Amino acid sequence: MAKFASNDVLDAALGVVASADRLVVVAGQPATYAAAATGALAQAVVTPADFAITAGSGAGRRLQVAGRPGLVAQAPGTADHVALIDTAGQRLIYVTTCPAQPLLVGSAINVAPWQVEIGAPL
Repeated sequence: MAKFASNDVLDAALGVVASADRLVVVAGQPATYAAAATGALAQAVVTPADFAITAGSGAGRRLQVAGRPGLVAQAPGTADHVALIDTAGQRLIYVTTCPAQPLLVGSAINVAPWQVEIGAPL
C-alpha cells in the first residue's frame, strides 16, 4: 500500500516553524533557547508575513522564510547559523546554517531568504 500524509499534516508542522517571533544570527549551533537568545550576534523580529507555506518538491510542502537585509551586529563573532525562536514560549524552534561571516559590533549582515521543506512519507 502507498503511504500518504495530508498537506494539512505537513503544513501543521511547518506552521510550528512559522510561529517563531524572532530570527537570530549566532556563532555555532545553539542547542537551547537560552543559547540562541543570549548568543545572538544580530536579530530581527519576524511576523506571520515573513513566512509562506507553498508546494514543495514532489509531494512535499515548503515554508518560505523571508530574508533580512541590513541587520546590524550587536556583538562580535563569526555568524554561521540562523535560528528561529519563540520568545514568549522560550522555544528554540529551528536552526539552519549560513555562510560564515566575521562580524564586529555595528557590522551589517544580510540573511538571504531560505526554505524549510518536509517531504511526503516514504
